[in-house]
Amino acid sequence: MTEPAASRRPLRPVWAGRNHGLLTAAAVVTNLGGNGALIAAAFAVLDAGGDGGDVGLVAASRTVPLVVFLLIGGAVADRLPRHRVMVAANALNCLSQGAFALLVLTGHPQLWQMMLLTALGGTGQAFFGPAAEGMLMSSVQGEHASRAFAVFRMAMQGAGLGGAALGGAMVAVVGPGWVLAADAAAFAVAGSLRAFLDVSHVPPRAPGGGMAADLREGWREFTGRPWLWGVVVQFSIANAVVGAADAVYGPLVARDDLGGAGPWGLALAFFGAGTVGGALLMTRWKPRRLLLAGTLCVFPMALPSAALAVPVPVGVLCAVMLFSGALVEVFGVSWMTALHQEIPEDKLSRVSAYDWFGSIALVPVATALAGPAEEAFGRTASLWGCSVLVVVVTAAVLCVPDVRNLRRTTRPVLESTGPAKDASADAERPVGGLG
Repeated sequence: MTEPAASRRPLRPVWAGRNHGLLTAAAVVTNLGGNGALIAAAFAVLDAGGDGGDVGLVAASRTVPLVVFLLIGGAVADRLPRHRVMVAANALNCLSQGAFALLVLTGHPQLWQMMLLTALGGTGQAFFGPAAEGMLMSSVQGEHASRAFAVFRMAMQGAGLGGAALGGAMVAVVGPGWVLAADAAAFAVAGSLRAFLDVSHVPPRAPGGGMAADLREGWREFTGRPWLWGVVVQFSIANAVVGAADAVYGPLVARDDLGGAGPWGLALAFFGAGTVGGALLMTRWKPRRLLLAGTLCVFPMALPSAALAVPVPVGVLCAVMLFSGALVEVFGVSWMTALHQEIPEDKLSRVSAYDWFGSIALVPVATALAGPAEEAFGRTASLWGCSVLVVVVTAAVLCVPDVRNLRRTTRPVLESTGPAKDASADAERPVGGLG
């Protein structure tokens, strides 16, 4: 006898729609390939006769176009169907990584060739990132947005953790060329999945006034919300100093005091495991004051630098990394939920682009200054300085009333209404949001 339709269990939770499933599956595929490819690219440079400076040049070749084209990518993603921008970016990444793999497998690639192909990958990411974030945030329902984002990030972080471990092993067994080829294939698979995204829920775009006008409109949306630009400024500094500590000081401390690269790799793996745990926590926890809870969880970002400054034993460092990774992910889910709630759908990608730009722009600068800072102040003092800066900028952003008072709501914003009003004037009821 057929079970009545009303009593049947749905095949997936109400918040996990078709788009969410496709986006999550595609993110898992690209993170499995991409994190291994980062390791493979470094070893490809070294195998071709390069040194540490050459590895840094190839890495910078990806970051520079990413920063340069991010804002344009955000404007394009709000003007065109986002899934098409994502598929086109994936195609560019597939071709550039495939060419990189072919060079490595067939001979001795030149440094300029590797830099050029890596720069193409960074350009693709500049257009992909804002489109992907806008697509994800526009594809979930307000009441379930936080859980949907948490599951997405948990899958993405888990894939990144597994991809780094798998990529490192594959580089050792089959060489970097085949790992780069696998990453190219991953982009092809992910792009195919993203081509099936449904954009029927997205309202038709009104005719715009050109790229410059779109960028100005996104800038007004960004600067008109103190909680938004305040947190981005906070993370522009916090990400920069934490990135410098991880990229420069962490390996040096590991070499001199912890026993080499192995313990440092283990500590980074514990941080990745912590982010997965934090995302898992956020599938159940829905803090009422989104940004207050999230920002309080940013303070532990200061702990790894402090642990390296001491330095603590490897076991303690791993525990610190696990704890800080978990709490930072609480912020990540809260932040995505706030953007989804507060930013009109037609401006999501542009605001995401300004967010990304602010968050990464100072990372290359801080990394470049890490060496001179160590020479001027010493490694221990520099690491303590990184910790202090994280604490100071996080405490400062808590002085913004909107950050303390913005509350979770499911009341939707169906169209652009201009910058949000000061949340401090409305502290006892929810601020309107997109959802």
